Amino acid sequence: MARLAPPRAPDRVVTVADGRQLAIDDGGRPDGRPVLLLHPAPGSRLLDPDPWATAGARVRLITFDRPGYGASDPLPFGSVPTVAAAADDAAEVLVRLGVERAAAVGWSAGGLVALALAVRHPELVAGVALVGTPAHEDDVARMSDEHKAMVAALRPDLPSAPAAVAEALAAIAESPDAMLDLLGDGPADDAVKDDRTHQARLRAMASEAVRQGVAGMAADIVACTIAPWGFDPFDVEVPVALWYGEEDVLVTPEHGAYWAGVLADATLHVHPAAGHLLPLVAWREILASIA
Repeated sequence: MARLAPPRAPDRVVTVADGRQLAIDDGGRPDGRPVLLLHPAPGSRLLDPDPWATAGARVRLITFDRPGYGASDPLPFGSVPTVAAAADDAAEVLVRLGVERAAAVGWSAGGLVALALAVRHPELVAGVALVGTPAHEDDVARMSDEHKAMVAALRPDLPSAPAAVAEALAAIAESPDAMLDLLGDGPADDAVKDDRTHQARLRAMASEAVRQGVAGMAADIVACTIAPWGFDPFDVEVPVALWYGEEDVLVTPEHGAYWAGVLADATLHVHPAAGHLLPLVAWREILASIA
């Protein structure tokens, strides 16, 4: 994947209270049960992991670009990104589309947004699926010593953190292939990326992710690993399906076991021979778990 895929206009753009615009895609079956898919970091609204499975499950699939990704405006300079704020954007998307209640599927970093949505806007959420979502670093360690040192250095001045992280990530915007390695690594994920159909879907999502550069990715990293999340996972009351790949080298099933012990009503599924790109190979099962 040497070049960015061509841009595609969103199905809808809405303006939120602070004046930012959010780009939304509203796909699948218009009369189907609503499922909000929250993308990873990096990621974008341009992903239906398996359109045949989406159609077969009679799902209305809703996606949107978090701030700085794709066609959504970045957060104002100097603001502090939080998972809670991303969840409030997700709630705004559902309300603007007239969705009274939806299942929320969060892939990787998107899973934290799904949990925050269930806590902050429980009236909108019927259930949650977490797919390869990491626990907090304090609970299940996965960072290198270098990254831990960077987090510690940035925490005292959170308003400056997004710019500092963006500077460190700048080269990634010029290398979509490097972004694919952030989305999935190891033999199981390499097999998915080698499949032409899967590669095309990942290429579209990853290309749109850096349409404006790395502001979106930087905001997600600050929100998920540097700033306080702004919600307490212990307050999640809806059923949560936990999906992890047995061969995931980025977010191991240990993270799923952690969430199974923290969340009040959670069921852990460990998919054999799958990695972090699990949504592309198990979308039908994931949708069935939140039916």
